[in-house]
Amino acid sequence: MLGGAGFQAGVGSAGPMIAARIVAGIGMGAINSTCPILMAEVSPKASRGRYVAAQLSTLNLGIFLAYWVGYGFTNYVTGSIQWRIPVVLQSVFILAIIVLSLFVPESPRWDMSHGKKERALETLALLNARPSTDSLVLEQYQMIEDAVQLEKSVGAGTWAGFFSWKDDELKSKKRLFIACFIQAAQQLGGINGIIYYAGTLLKTTGLNDHNASLVSGILFTWFFIASFIPWFLIDRVGRRPLFLVCISLMACTFAAQAGLIWKVETSGSKAAGAAATAVLFLYMGLFTTGFQAVVWVYPSEILPLQMRSKGSSISTAANWICNFAIVEMTPSAVANIGYKFYIIFAILNAIWVPVIYFLCPETVGLPLESVDFLFASADIRKMGSLNNADNYLELDKGVGDDGTLDKAAEKV
Repeated sequence: MLGGAGFQAGVGSAGPMIAARIVAGIGMGAINSTCPILMAEVSPKASRGRYVAAQLSTLNLGIFLAYWVGYGFTNYVTGSIQWRIPVVLQSVFILAIIVLSLFVPESPRWDMSHGKKERALETLALLNARPSTDSLVLEQYQMIEDAVQLEKSVGAGTWAGFFSWKDDELKSKKRLFIACFIQAAQQLGGINGIIYYAGTLLKTTGLNDHNASLVSGILFTWFFIASFIPWFLIDRVGRRPLFLVCISLMACTFAAQAGLIWKVETSGSKAAGAAATAVLFLYMGLFTTGFQAVVWVYPSEILPLQMRSKGSSISTAANWICNFAIVEMTPSAVANIGYKFYIIFAILNAIWVPVIYFLCPETVGLPLESVDFLFASADIRKMGSLNNADNYLELDKGVGDDGTLDKAAEKV
């Protein structure tokens, strides 16, 4: 990413700029597919969603900063520095990532799955701020080790299993499908059509070029502020309720937007234009509350350990290819079908609701190792005490947010 940023800032024509974007994109893809996994695997189970929601707030902060920097340079600066400086500014954050990466420990779950058991135990002790002989640390260590043994015994997460007709006993392929589906659904729901072309869409409400650009900046400021809402909901309400409620309301906002833009197109109504602008603000708030953070934490939670890295990469690719499709089609769609553009996304978001209802189990508050048993076959669930789902889930209930074990856990 750092090389791509410098490359972009130094080029002077379209061809090299495309090459520079590809270089930066390779780095971005690696970070984008790795970061949610690392956060999920080292975060406390009780606040795992909040950590990912915090990461998404920094994403929205980046969108907010990038837009206002671009707005300022576009309107008040001339010459090539108008775009060279905004492009190179990203290097400040990339350098911060490089420095911080020197201090971030490897995931204990990755270490365990690759035979580095001693380092896994040391990292668990570090993450819990307890000695490696502490009962809580040893319980977590044993759960991870059991999960690794169980997944290897049934062939979960292997490429051979992925390309076979039959799914394994932990339903790895089904879980990969769910991860890819929700990542694709997020983009096919229309969000980046709005993020990339907010100014174009706002002009359809009756705003002139400058006002549309200014309101776009305010919209992205609101997007950043609203991203703090899921911090307080994602680990309290759960993943499924946020999905189902917010996506249902998103479908309604797109349906309303279609009607309002139709009114603007047919009568030039200023009131309808103002209402359509307000609806965009409502949609962005709903999206960041119920679809943005949850989509990035959920695949890392439901994928089996042996498939988590591969599956996250594939599901992230599904997100980006659908992102590409939406960004490619939006300008033509807005120009050629007008208000019907919003009908497409109203229908798509409505379709996601029953699919999520029937396919996506709740994962809030569960250790990652316990999620295997949400999908496991009956034979696996009946196994003995070493890999007993009820013991895992019951033990988890006894671990407080502060990492202490209460009587229920001690009894188990």
